[in-house]
Amino acid sequence: MKTVTLYTDGACSGNPGPGGWGAILIYGSHKKELSGGEASTTNNRMELTAVIRGLEALNEPCTVDLWSDSKYVIDALDKGWARGWQAKGWVKADRKPALNPDLWARLLELCETHTVRLHWVKGHAENPYNNRCDEMAVGEWQKLKGE
Repeated sequence: MKTVTLYTDGACSGNPGPGGWGAILIYGSHKKELSGGEASTTNNRMELTAVIRGLEALNEPCTVDLWSDSKYVIDALDKGWARGWQAKGWVKADRKPALNPDLWARLLELCETHTVRLHWVKGHAENPYNNRCDEMAVGEWQKLKGE
């Protein structure tokens, strides 16, 4: 299986508001940048969308080193929260509905196809790939806002 590195980030102007996401896939000397946005969304939806779109861009099952500055994404996958929410019909331990079940369901499905290794990276710090993802995500919401 190929090992691919995936960096992702999401951003929103207002929460909810116009949002954007960015993803960078790296395999050997190959690098692919992806980005997009939505007119009305939340930061967490954009964080999830970035990971989903990055994984969907892969043409075959891969081992993926996922780097994200989103504790929401990394912890929910790493600590098994998302699987638990799914098993309980998208209800959290506090009996409140889990947010973004549509995106979590798709992400969990993609995690069945790919072997995803999770890495948290400090946002807006020294990681050039995370910073580039942030730049793309912000650029997407700025386009939607007409900035």
